[in-house]
Amino acid sequence: MSFFPKIAFQYEVEEYLTKVFRNNELITALGTQEAENKYQSLLSHLSHPPAFTSVRVNTHLATVQDVKKLLFEEIQKQFKGLRVPVLEHPKLQDILLIPVIGPRRDLKQHTSEVIVGAQCGYAVLRGAHVYVPGIVSTSRFMKAGDLVSVYSDIEGKCKRGAKEFDGIKVFLGNGISELSRSEIFSSSGPLKGLGIRMIEPVYLSPSFDNVLPNYLFLQNLPSVVVSHILNPQPGEKILDMCAAPGGKTTHIATLMHDQGEVIAMDKIANKVKKIKQNAELLQLNCIKAFCYDGTKALSVEKREYKQEGPPFLPESFDRILLDAPCSGMGQRPNMAYSSTLKEVTSYQPLQRKLFTVAVKLLKPGGVLVYSTCTITLSENEEQVAWALKTFPCLQLHPQEPHIGGEGMKGAGLSLDQLKLLQRFDPSAVTLQGMDINSLQDSREDDLISWANKDCIGFFIAKFIK
Repeated sequence: MSFFPKIAFQYEVEEYLTKVFRNNELITALGTQEAENKYQSLLSHLSHPPAFTSVRVNTHLATVQDVKKLLFEEIQKQFKGLRVPVLEHPKLQDILLIPVIGPRRDLKQHTSEVIVGAQCGYAVLRGAHVYVPGIVSTSRFMKAGDLVSVYSDIEGKCKRGAKEFDGIKVFLGNGISELSRSEIFSSSGPLKGLGIRMIEPVYLSPSFDNVLPNYLFLQNLPSVVVSHILNPQPGEKILDMCAAPGGKTTHIATLMHDQGEVIAMDKIANKVKKIKQNAELLQLNCIKAFCYDGTKALSVEKREYKQEGPPFLPESFDRILLDAPCSGMGQRPNMAYSSTLKEVTSYQPLQRKLFTVAVKLLKPGGVLVYSTCTITLSENEEQVAWALKTFPCLQLHPQEPHIGGEGMKGAGLSLDQLKLLQRFDPSAVTLQGMDINSLQDSREDDLISWANKDCIGFFIAKFIK
């Protein structure tokens, strides 16, 4: 039940992906038609938001049950008494799931329009209000307090400050303007702050703006799975190689009961600042964040006495998480993917550089978890095949919990090896909407099963050295 058009790619990227999802191994296993159906279903899923919002509870400061109660009350307040359940996950006992109501097809579209950028639009589809930096255009005479319809400029073709736009736009819902057009676009006007308060979004998800900020971290379900698979223990020394904005870093520290040492690295200073802010907000003290390029994190010389930061000596870490920079094709919703084929294929060599450093930094017997939020073979299963061939010291290991599907065929891995991998494939479940009536009639087990499948595209591999 597709509400939005399928995700659009540049021609070369579309050709590349079509070959990936029609590879010989896959066609032999599934047949041409089934492989094609799965691929087309995936493209439809990617343009829609996941069917559930997942939030991780900061169990360092509060119990899941206490936060669940507070969150339920907050959602009732936001949804004006609509009883949307807050679900506990039986295998991920620190996350809460909130079903997303929608798409709502009966919303009236108003004459006063606001056009927002694509990234802002995706945030709105996942529960956010519209902030001023995201607004590209408004109707000519829009005033504060006006009822407006909000649209996303998915191709990025609307000129800032335009009074009308006839390009491709996608309806996101209705809201109330907090500011007039002249206030938004005047040279001395506000550059930040709330622009449109969404009151009738196409997809009804709770807003988490300043909602229990010390107790909740908005995080996609597979991203929570990763830290559980790493399974950090109190007292260990752990490296998160590409850590920003710190969701997995803070989760690792929480699972260790804030005992031990979590080294977080990112090569962009502003992102490192964000990691530190999140650690402070969640009151976690064992995290040390450094602005550093992970490909250069291995020291070939003796370190200075008491040196805390990178580069590090070989075999310094008990466990390493490499949540690698990737093409990001698993992110949802995304209606127009703008990267070129050159950009898409640039990630594999970078990931291999980072992986090589990670193997050398890991202690014998240590755990290395590799993950991406993309759907390609080259960044996922092909990397596993390469790693096992390049590093005989590594063994592929079972993952617990195993919630996603097995790995995808096409990289020459055996069936047993594919079963050890986790690929979260949104096309594993039928694309369907959710209304309040069907929600009330659903069993909790069925909703959890749905949430496990209808999430972002993601990949996880676990190795032991």
